Amino acid sequence: MDARDPELTRELNATLQTRRELGQEYEEELIASFLEKFDKRLETVVDKQMRRQMAEQQMVVARGSARPQAGGASPSYPEGMGARLLALASLVLAVPLSAIAAVNTGLAGLLVCWGGIVAVNAVHAKRNLFQFGREREARQKDGDWD
Repeated sequence: MDARDPELTRELNATLQTRRELGQEYEEELIASFLEKFDKRLETVVDKQMRRQMAEQQMVVARGSARPQAGGASPSYPEGMGARLLALASLVLAVPLSAIAAVNTGLAGLLVCWGGIVAVNAVHAKRNLFQFGREREARQKDGDWD
């Protein structure tokens, strides 16, 4: 999904124009409607990327060039996809959570909200780095490091 997606840009402009015409009393409904359209578009893009990466992974496996995972476990997502999904989900959820936190508790709530989002992403990234380090050590022990 390009940051300058013309369909989403039109939808956002229409939402903003409608908000100007109708006033603040319909703001929540307009934002919810736009976020729903954004969410559907995001799901479509993520689904397309998942299908493409899974097809690429199947092609690699079919060629016989894929290595088994350390510990014999097969990944639930193609390599790197879990991190991308978490990042996308964080961004999508950050918008309404930020709005809710800012409206209800002000700057303090907004900071706590973003602190939580950053913390979840940091823990996930650290876990992936730890797992990568363990796989790297296992490959070095086996003499299978490229």
